[in-house]
Amino acid sequence: MAAAIARMRDDERVFSTFRHDSDIFRLRDGTRTLQDVDPRILEVRERCLALREQTGGRFDAWWRGWFDPTGLVKGWATERAARAELEPLLDRPGIHAVGINAGGDLQVFTAPGADWVWRVGIADPLHHGTLLATVELVNGAVATSGTAERGAHLIDPAAGQPVASGIGATVVADALTDADAWATVAAIAGITDLSWVPAAPAGVRSGLVSDGTRTRRWAGGVEVTAASSPWLTTSPCSG
Repeated sequence: MAAAIARMRDDERVFSTFRHDSDIFRLRDGTRTLQDVDPRILEVRERCLALREQTGGRFDAWWRGWFDPTGLVKGWATERAARAELEPLLDRPGIHAVGINAGGDLQVFTAPGADWVWRVGIADPLHHGTLLATVELVNGAVATSGTAERGAHLIDPAAGQPVASGIGATVVADALTDADAWATVAAIAGITDLSWVPAAPAGVRSGLVSDGTRTRRWAGGVEVTAASSPWLTTSPCSG
């Protein structure tokens, strides 16, 4: 666990938009170029470029006029730490499952043959302390983006304006990097726009978006309608 946290802190040292000694900050102020920054910057930059294309600009790490990969790098750093430091623990006798929770975004793993299932509650964006849905996972990631916890911090790149309050979006994927980024896309697109869903990669399994009164769900690239109010998987998802 200590190694996972140390790895994430080192990623923060490189990507922080607040630390004056970070590579991202120095890239912004012009004291470094792409040729002399940490190689991790280039890896994340390529993923951000691809996401901007895939999402039709709903995800745009350059919307401020400079490179700010905040919407991707949290999930990316957490997944990296989980795969490098936690997943190998499943080879040890007596360990059935391992996972990490970074601000409500999770990457989880279960040992082959173990009967462990992760049950993840998804908070209602307008009713504090209430679950909107529950999802079960064996291996995979869950990420939520919205305005319930941190207020109007999400910016629509096209409009340059904060996303309307009361929006919550959750994505289930194989990898937390994808789950986190596409949950941001879902929250920015809002309850009325699911046109982006078919563009999500195959590893992005399913999700929902809610404004507190209405909930829309999708899986396998298409919108689905639940038979009952709670969104509960009938069998655990594995990846």
